[in-house]
Amino acid sequence: MSLVGSDENTPLLRGDITSDGDADRSRWRSIRVMYFTMFLSSVGFTIVITSIWPYLKKIDDSADASFLGWLVAAYSLGQMVASPLFGLWSNHRPRREPLICSILINVSANIYYAYVYLLPSHNNIHMLLSRIFVGIGAGNVAVVRSYVAGATSLTERTSAMANMSACQALGFILGPALQAVLSFIGETGVNVKFIQLQVNMYTAPALLAACFGVINILLVILVLREHCVDDHGNRIPAINYTPEERVEVTPEVEGDIDQFAVLTSNVLFFVILFIFAVFETISTPLSMDMFAWTRKEAVLYNGIILAAIGFESILVFLVVKVVSKRVGDRPLLLGGLVLIFAGFFILLPWGNQYPKIQWTGIQNNTMPTIRLAPTQASNTSLEPTGCPSEQTWCFFTPVIHLAQYITSDILIGVGYPTCNVMSYTLYSKILGPRPQGVYMGWLTASGSGARTLGPVFVSHVYSLLGPRWAFSVICGIVLAAVVLLSAMYKRLIAFSIRHRRIEERHCD
Repeated sequence: MSLVGSDENTPLLRGDITSDGDADRSRWRSIRVMYFTMFLSSVGFTIVITSIWPYLKKIDDSADASFLGWLVAAYSLGQMVASPLFGLWSNHRPRREPLICSILINVSANIYYAYVYLLPSHNNIHMLLSRIFVGIGAGNVAVVRSYVAGATSLTERTSAMANMSACQALGFILGPALQAVLSFIGETGVNVKFIQLQVNMYTAPALLAACFGVINILLVILVLREHCVDDHGNRIPAINYTPEERVEVTPEVEGDIDQFAVLTSNVLFFVILFIFAVFETISTPLSMDMFAWTRKEAVLYNGIILAAIGFESILVFLVVKVVSKRVGDRPLLLGGLVLIFAGFFILLPWGNQYPKIQWTGIQNNTMPTIRLAPTQASNTSLEPTGCPSEQTWCFFTPVIHLAQYITSDILIGVGYPTCNVMSYTLYSKILGPRPQGVYMGWLTASGSGARTLGPVFVSHVYSLLGPRWAFSVICGIVLAAVVLLSAMYKRLIAFSIRHRRIEERHCD
């Protein structure tokens, strides 16, 4: 549509709707608010992800990698429960309501997270609860996706979804980058006595995320308006219709939704999010075990790596917007899964070199010398580095080299964003012009379920059996997803194509 191109230069804030042109500009301003909401949701999660493990060890030295899995999963558990509810809410009421409510929960939860060190007991449980509430606030992703899907035509959809994913990736960059910068505050930081708060490398990111949430609330209140269009771009009334919108076109929504395609899309989205949850959960413990990094080094270096992956993802989204018009959504989804498989396969440990064992200096006939190499921590006390001796696999599992780790990051950094944007772009097209709040809620819930199970799975398998077993299972799961996509390939098509309203070559 020519209107889309002209709207790309429209300022974010503009006057009220007085004509069709103003309505279309308002539509794109509102879509941009959704982009920004997705961006801040991503920042709110990633800004603490690399410091969760050292923060947990600081407040509870007895915590192990298994509890880390539950801690990372807590966010997704909260999101899984809240997403369908927020989606249902958005189907029947103005979207401002669930958005403002969810962001307020998120802001409060981040402040809670910043204070967990101060509580007299059960600090790890309070940390777990704070992450659950942050996840509940992030349930608004279902509202964001359903809004963008309902406010764009079929030809605009892939580009809009790619833009939204690019904003998510930008948050993915900025979050770890901010965490890396804030790591220079150190573990001691600054005491703000009148509110009994210690601002350090662990609490500052959560407080910054809370400030971003306040900005998001203001934008939702001041800018967001309700808009809905059909697959051809004609304005239609929405169920959560408000008097601000005066529409004349009625939707054509006859025809049923292919529930098998919906189920397949949810399964594929589950697999994609499960895989990435495994990757982001294990990156910090893996790097500390394999490369003998200290807590501070792990936060800094992994923050830089994740920021680089996020930048790579933005480039991927720019390419996807162009390539999808030539080859279609489904081939890109398949290609992304192949790249993810390659990334985890490369990460498998091989060879006869073994990791350094934490605080051990032994030598035997079957293993190379393992020497003590403690690193000076930021608080001047010695911090143990290397692979913990209580993880028995450390003694017989070959080390994963930094080159393997970086190569795997690069491949997954291309494959994951491609699969992510293509999976829910296809999903929104399969659903067609019907209200998508509940369906998007279930999609988000399936992804959140994956982000709940993924960290728990990998933390337990990694602790007990090591990276070889953990990553081998992931490779098997990815292959199963490729088989499922191939079997259901012909059914994963847009609603309008399935009912012969639009020719497939123009949309897939």
